[in-house]
Order: sequence, then C-alpha cells, then structure tokens
Amino acid sequence: MESKNSTVVTEFILLGLTQSQDAQLLVFVLVLIFYIIILPGNFLIILTIRSDPGLSAPLYFFLGNLAFLDASYSFIVAPRMLADFLSKKKVISYKGCITQLFFLHFLGAGEMFLLVVMAFDRYIAICRPLHYSNVMNPRTCYTLLLALWLGGFTHSIVQVALILHLPFCGPNQLDNFFCDVPQVIKLACTDTFVVELLMVSNSGLLTLLCFLGLLASYAVILCRVQGQSSKGKNKALSTCTTHIIIVFLMFGPAIFIYTRPFRAFPADKVVSLFHTVIFPLLNPVIYTLRNQEVKASMRRLLSQHTVS
Repeated sequence: MESKNSTVVTEFILLGLTQSQDAQLLVFVLVLIFYIIILPGNFLIILTIRSDPGLSAPLYFFLGNLAFLDASYSFIVAPRMLADFLSKKKVISYKGCITQLFFLHFLGAGEMFLLVVMAFDRYIAICRPLHYSNVMNPRTCYTLLLALWLGGFTHSIVQVALILHLPFCGPNQLDNFFCDVPQVIKLACTDTFVVELLMVSNSGLLTLLCFLGLLASYAVILCRVQGQSSKGKNKALSTCTTHIIIVFLMFGPAIFIYTRPFRAFPADKVVSLFHTVIFPLLNPVIYTLRNQEVKASMRRLLSQHTVS
C-alpha cells in the first residue's frame, strides 16, 4: 500500500438504485410518501417525550434519543437519493462522499451502541428492580449517552482514516445510490486486502458481537420475566419483544453488508435501501405503537393543540 495518498479523483458518479426509469419513478414516489408521513412522526415522538413530565424515565429518555438518531440518520442518504432520481447525472464530490460516509457510520454506530444501552436499562429494570433508581440515575443516563456518541465517533473516524489513506486515480463510478465503505474501497488504485480486513473487523465483527450480545441479554431477561406477576410479565414481554424487533431491523442488514468480503451481491442495493432509509424511520414508530404510555401522551399532546 502506498504511504502517501495520491488521490486525483475529485468526484464520484453514483449509478443509483436501478437503471430502469419506471422503477426509479416508483421507488421515488414510495420513498417520498414514506418519508413525508413517517419523518414527522419521529419528531412528534421527540416532542411528546420532551413535553410530558410523566415520560421522564430512562426508558423514554433513550427512546427520544433513538428517534433523534434515526431521524438524523435518514437525512444522510434519503434527501440526496430523492434529488438524484430527478437528475440525469448523479455526481457527488470526493469530500462530499467522505462526509456522507463519516456521518453514516457515526450515527449508525451510535444507534447500535444505543440499543446496547437500552438493553442494559431493561436488564436492570427487570432483573434488578430494587437497584434501578440508583443505577439508572440521570447522571448515569447522560454518561451512557456521551459514551455511545464517543463510541460512534471513534468507529467512524477509523473508517474515514482508512479510506483517506487510499489512492483513487482511475474509475470513479460507485455502483450504489450513496457512498459506503464496500463500494468506495473497490475503486482504490492499490491492493485493498488489508484495508478490507480492517474494515470487516471494525464494522462487521463489532456489529455481529453487539447483535449476539443483545440476543443473549434479552434471552436472560425473558427467562427472568417468567417468574413475575401476570401484569408485570405482559408489560416486560411487550417491551422486550419491541426491542428485539428493532435489534433485528437494525442489525440484520448491517450484518449482511459488513460481515463478509466486499463483493457485490444482487440484493445489496435493496438491503441498503431498507438499512439507510426505511428501517431507521420505522424503528421509533414501531416502539411507540407498542408503548401505551407514549401513545396516551401523544394523544393528549395532539388534542391540546387541536383544541387550542
């Protein structure tokens, strides 16, 4: 590998999701409708949690942050993708590509760590209820929040540092609708075996270990729930089931994309679409629809503004 970056490529051409004009139009309309309907719902969740003193528990504090992270994550790819559908030449500058890649992994890793924190919160609440208020105090919650942001930043800066070290001097066509590590690395004018190995370790292995750890933790929680009263058991089961659904939505596509050698598969673009646009917006909504307290608070907030 060259010790000095000899990049001469100043922009990348995005080949997009599909070359079919009819398919592009269909995806554009569906994603736009989905975006317009679901994105305000994420901000409504944040507003509801912030405005209701009854939703001050750590569970809702982390849910509000999940909604914020997911809404922010969706802004990285979706708006540009929608704009590119209307453009004949889909071009992104080298700096713009690196910036998109940085925020994609920064917020993505942050959300991954947030799901780990939420699992820890549920473990303490269900398995150590008498210690919950002492362990999950406001200081601990903010410390965990800071830690997950720093973890996401560290993960992303490593990805970007490895990319910036690579020379790009030839082809500049990215076979995707956004910039991500697997496609960008393949355009480097050097042997990328070591870099790919480091990337798989940084993204793939980390994602897989977090996923397996989360499944194990929820398995322990569900075993402990069996001995609780019927009311407490049902509430805990509902909460944990929602968390597990979100874990699969978040980690499933990430594992598919990052835990294997960077070779193209036919399903890559579809999986990436769900991973970067659809699932991030759905996660908080899925959680809210299964949480009676948040739904009741949201109805009160909407009725207040409707009456006024």
